Amino acid sequence: MVKLAEWRGKEVFRKYGVPLPRGHVARSAEEAESLVRAGTVPLPCVVKAQVLAGGRGKGGAVRFANTPEEARAAAGAILGLEFKGEKVREVLLEEKLAIGQELYLSIALDRALRLPVLIVSAQGGVEIESVDDAQIVRVPIHPFPGLAAYEQRRAVEALGLSGGPAKALPSLLAALWKAFNVEDAELLEINPLAVVGEGLVALDAKVIIEDDAGFRHPEYAEIRDDRTPLEEIAREKEIAFVQLDGNIGVIANGAGLTMATLDVLQELGGRPGVFLDLGGTDDPKKVTEAFLLMAQAAPKVVFLNIFGGVTRCDTVATGLVEAMKQVPEGQRFPIVARIRGNNEAEGTAILRAAGITSVPQLKDSAQAAVTISQGGRP
Repeated sequence: MVKLAEWRGKEVFRKYGVPLPRGHVARSAEEAESLVRAGTVPLPCVVKAQVLAGGRGKGGAVRFANTPEEARAAAGAILGLEFKGEKVREVLLEEKLAIGQELYLSIALDRALRLPVLIVSAQGGVEIESVDDAQIVRVPIHPFPGLAAYEQRRAVEALGLSGGPAKALPSLLAALWKAFNVEDAELLEINPLAVVGEGLVALDAKVIIEDDAGFRHPEYAEIRDDRTPLEEIAREKEIAFVQLDGNIGVIANGAGLTMATLDVLQELGGRPGVFLDLGGTDDPKKVTEAFLLMAQAAPKVVFLNIFGGVTRCDTVATGLVEAMKQVPEGQRFPIVARIRGNNEAEGTAILRAAGITSVPQLKDSAQAAVTISQGGRP
């Protein structure tokens, strides 16, 4: 998936006619001041860090300015911040509007229903996960007829709109639905959608594009807003690699087993930090490349959880041992392994011969990894 920064997401919205505040992105404090002085950004204005993580307001990454000098100071204070592991390199300056009400609106792909779903709530401006489910309305959208008039009316009712805002919502929904289809989106989210006077304005934009449709969207090919440098290297090597906030590295094969492994570690009090999905690879060289990427992320411990179906356990073990030889002595870390299935005995023997802890039961092996990550002995 391709996650767009807010300003890029708003460029997508603008293309389809979604109402937005006047604003512009800046990459230096001097540029921020000049945008305000030139009138490109009206005063008073809000200055927002352009990062993918949420909670910017509480984290000091959103500030307000009433003068060009204050805009410069706000941008200077935000640029260069480390916000939830992401360095701020851009800020978005936008006019500050008089907000009557904050709402939530999104169109998301529901993989269980295999349909797009319109999601609305009158409780906007906060994380949708924190809103009581009774205050959220979900409307599945059939892709052929699209967003019907009665579904639009249901959204108006759920949001409690009347007058001008009620009349403005259907055209906004039509614009979002068109953008969702044409851009091959997985998610288009506006939070908050603000009632401003007699209209509606998208104060934020979260846009996720399906990267399997990249051949239709070359304009997104070079966007790296959502990837760390190591994730970018992994992408070029066609390795499924994701960095998180924790200190336990996870290597598994298959999306389901990888997600289950992360869940087990978290339930046991662990903090997964980097995970690799080897998929069905049966190439020791590929396993070695993947592990060396993992080593660059410097985890406290690595938990290897492999089910040998298409993938052979001895292949993974061979690649892992070979990779460990290439990691400098001072940068090595303990490994806990659980390998079951095809050539399990051979793989276990290879790991144990290399001094790697191998535990057959999932909970026991995961607990050993968590214990090591917390400074204990397995």
